[in-house]
Amino acid sequence: QVQLVESGGGLVQPGGSLRLSCAASGSIDSILFMGWYRQPPGKQRELVADIASGGTTNYADSVKGRFTISRDNANNTVYLQMNSLKPEDTAVYYCNELLTVDSVTGSYWGQGTQVTVSS
Repeated sequence: QVQLVESGGGLVQPGGSLRLSCAASGSIDSILFMGWYRQPPGKQRELVADIASGGTTNYADSVKGRFTISRDNANNTVYLQMNSLKPEDTAVYYCNELLTVDSVTGSYWGQGTQVTVSS
């Protein structure tokens, strides 16, 4: 069984920083994609950033230049460094991974972590 455990959310003032982490555990053969999504209050879930196994990254326009996604393949962990946070970044953040378990590829989600940007 695969588990994705997120950490690092919280309350921060505008202009501040947070670092989210998501660690995957279980009988994982390989992780193809690792990404972060967010769901603001009353809105749909949206892609924030993702990173392929080779390191290629992709960002939503709203976070380019402020957020950085990275991965630690040895520890099956993906990070999201968030700088210059704005109130509109307030959301529940979810990690998502496309990975292979016992030769079967599937998409897995973390439980979500709340990020609140407010003065």
